[in-house]
Amino acid sequence: MGLSIVILAAGQGTRMRSALPKVLQPLAGKPVLAHVLACSRKLGADDLCVVYGHGGETVKAAFPESDIRWALQAEQLGTGHAVQQAMPNTPATNKVLVLTGDAPLLTVATLKRLLAETPDDDMAVLTVDMDDPSGYGRIVRQEGGVKCIVEQKDTSAAQHNITEINSGVILCPGDRLKGWLNNLGTDNSQGEYYLTDVIAMAVADQVTVHGIKADTSVEVMGINDKKQLAEAERALQARLVDDLMKQGVGFADPARVDIRGTLKCGSDVFIDINAIFEGEVELGDGSKIASNNLIRDSKLGANSIVHSNCHIEGATSGADCEIGPFARLRPGAELANNVKVGNFVEIKKSTIADGSKVSHLTYIGDAQIGMNVNVGAGTITCNYDGVNKHKTTIGDGAFIGSGVELVAPVEVGPGATIGAGATLTKSAPEHRLTIERARQKSIEGWKRPVKKEPK
Repeated sequence: MGLSIVILAAGQGTRMRSALPKVLQPLAGKPVLAHVLACSRKLGADDLCVVYGHGGETVKAAFPESDIRWALQAEQLGTGHAVQQAMPNTPATNKVLVLTGDAPLLTVATLKRLLAETPDDDMAVLTVDMDDPSGYGRIVRQEGGVKCIVEQKDTSAAQHNITEINSGVILCPGDRLKGWLNNLGTDNSQGEYYLTDVIAMAVADQVTVHGIKADTSVEVMGINDKKQLAEAERALQARLVDDLMKQGVGFADPARVDIRGTLKCGSDVFIDINAIFEGEVELGDGSKIASNNLIRDSKLGANSIVHSNCHIEGATSGADCEIGPFARLRPGAELANNVKVGNFVEIKKSTIADGSKVSHLTYIGDAQIGMNVNVGAGTITCNYDGVNKHKTTIGDGAFIGSGVELVAPVEVGPGATIGAGATLTKSAPEHRLTIERARQKSIEGWKRPVKKEPK
């Protein structure tokens, strides 16, 4: 039997108080709905449908993947009505798994268990026990199975005290679900078509409804406001860091790290507090990441050290590199092995070969630096003429003195030495000292200006 997954993502999310639709709110660097879709794709479904409504075109534009079937819920008339919009193109011979687009912490393991423990002709509801079930539909059981789900506003006094709640996830045969949805009514306090009403219909048709419990309430939590979004963020971060610690990654404080994308680590990696990883980041064996660093879409080689307060984006490094503190590597920065980039150094779209050092207070842009080069403090490559970018090339073993301006396009030959304070506009030959500066002189009889007293 095939599997259809229907994700309900049409809600307005008014409690978010945001122009951005609820399912597009950022969670660990991705939209909330992206997490639900990622989980769904690991279940082997042959049909994936998202029911959208509020902010419809914006939501669709955020997910251009071709495997998504979109169903519009133009009016939000309840969860049952939402699923109805998906059913015309849902194969009747499939099982249908209904998920909510604002519950991003569901795990593949739990959903696989739900699928495995539910016979093809039966129905299942994912439930969980909560200390405070306020706001959730209550699970009413009979002889072990689920008899019905009662929304909180419709509960009796006895039902109100039930602590087992509905997660919003159901699984049932597609042909059965289509029939039950056609018989939904709006006789409830909200005047809406409740998806949960199909449970009682299934029981009436003598279909067994299994109540399968999730391991924790965190896994099934929905996100309706910014407070819940922040709580989900911390829960997801804890899960991501826990997975890395199981792989041997060390953290100074697991609660003070943010992973907003994918972080891959080799062995013996250590990460200090307040490190942020965005996009695709890879850290080689033995890497050390100090405090207060932002690393985005970058790959650092084995035994690399990133000192505190660096900003690294779109960069790569070889082995045994040292970066920072207070360094910035911009897109296209490529460090080879044993390269040092020191404090207050910015590197953009440049390659630096083995053993070279750019230690402090320097800007390197659109440059190619050879092996074992030393770039002195306060050096800049003047790569922009106001219209176009130009390249600077520095040969192996060159020594660039402090306060040098390299006006591109310019080339420094291998083994060349550039004297401090030079403004280089022509290429410097290899293995020679090149000096460019005005003659120093002292003016006799010069007097420093004195501040005039106000009249």
